[in-house]
Amino acid sequence: MKSNLMHLVPPVSRDRIISQFPKWYTPEACLQFKEHFHAQVRTACQWSTGTLGLKISKVVVVGDLYVGKTSLINRWDTAGQEKFKCIASAYYRGAEVIITVFDLADIRTLDHTKQWLEDALRENEPDSSFIFLVGTKKDLVSDAVCERTELDAIRFANEMQAEYWSVSAKTGENVKQFFSRVAALAFEQSMIKELENSAGHMAQIGTGNLIKLEKNTVEIPEGHTQISLGCC
Repeated sequence: MKSNLMHLVPPVSRDRIISQFPKWYTPEACLQFKEHFHAQVRTACQWSTGTLGLKISKVVVVGDLYVGKTSLINRWDTAGQEKFKCIASAYYRGAEVIITVFDLADIRTLDHTKQWLEDALRENEPDSSFIFLVGTKKDLVSDAVCERTELDAIRFANEMQAEYWSVSAKTGENVKQFFSRVAALAFEQSMIKELENSAGHMAQIGTGNLIKLEKNTVEIPEGHTQISLGCC
């Protein structure tokens, strides 16, 4: 039944497929500088014939009210007010990615991002989440103001061990690039954990043939030689 239901889902459109590892926004506040997916992840993906991705990562978006969180993404978006913090902890738990958002046109919202991040991190294991600091509403500020604000934001990002991005939901500037970056980092981390922990178990991407991991070797269909998964 589950397999039949999965076939009802339309295939992913080409513009949503990430084949190259997305680049960072600025090298001054970047989580990873690499330009390619991990070799083991590439190998696993090459042997997947399915069209439906089953890797799900939880992304939490936090920040003050009216900074543009809902315009940026309408999922796991907290209300941004003190009275809602009592219920927010349930949403924070198990986050693979934490996106802390502020308004480029309101520098005060940048000052509050550290507290939002502390609240989210309190409900998660240390070093278990990718952290992003995102300035929204870039279209509302001049280039000069944006540059000045980014200097402070990059300093904040480094203190938070976060990757920094400036975006505009209204114009679409950097939005697709940002979420491609988030998706790539989260997907790769999920796959690496599964590859490391699933010796003797099945790891599956999509609806195609399973990739069985046994002693760091990928079992592939007959007629092909085995590929050893080594470090790149």
